[in-house]
Amino acid sequence: MTTTFVEPPADAVARDPHWAAKMARLRARRLPERAVSFLDDQDLKQCVTDAALDMAKARTSAVGRASEMEVPADERESWALAQPDVLAAQAALDEARRALAAGTLTLTFRALPRPAWEQLLREHAPTEEQADLGHEYNVETFPAALVSASSVDGMSEAEAQELLDSWSDADAKALFTAALLVNQTMRADLGKG
Repeated sequence: MTTTFVEPPADAVARDPHWAAKMARLRARRLPERAVSFLDDQDLKQCVTDAALDMAKARTSAVGRASEMEVPADERESWALAQPDVLAAQAALDEARRALAAGTLTLTFRALPRPAWEQLLREHAPTEEQADLGHEYNVETFPAALVSASSVDGMSEAEAQELLDSWSDADAKALFTAALLVNQTMRADLGKG
């Protein structure tokens, strides 16, 4: 299917001077993106939680000391944040957050233009049995093809299939769902207004 762009009549554009600017904005819209993150070491997440609690305790304690030391009320928060125990707790929290970020792998997916989406569906049509079950695509081949086609990171179809086959069901579903959702989530507000 070939799509052709028909230029509107010049007199119509002249009657609506804002239309050209509106069309330029519509043409410049970027396709939506969606990221999914995978964390192998759940202890890193727990370390951030623990460090955040330690930071909150240190800050609360320092604010209490500021009150006891008669630090003016409007200066207590800044005074508390400058205390050595609070600074140490903040440094520990920052380090825990850096470790969590380093231990997290993020993959990004970009929606396919509609013709590419439709072509991918045609290339991975459901088998007769899958169609009888109501599937829109071949459940064996489409997930890896979609993950690869939507991957901003450049994941090949073979790599996507490898991950889908070797990861847990939950992680494989998260990978496929991220690629599927970016292609099927509407970004338009269709309400009144």
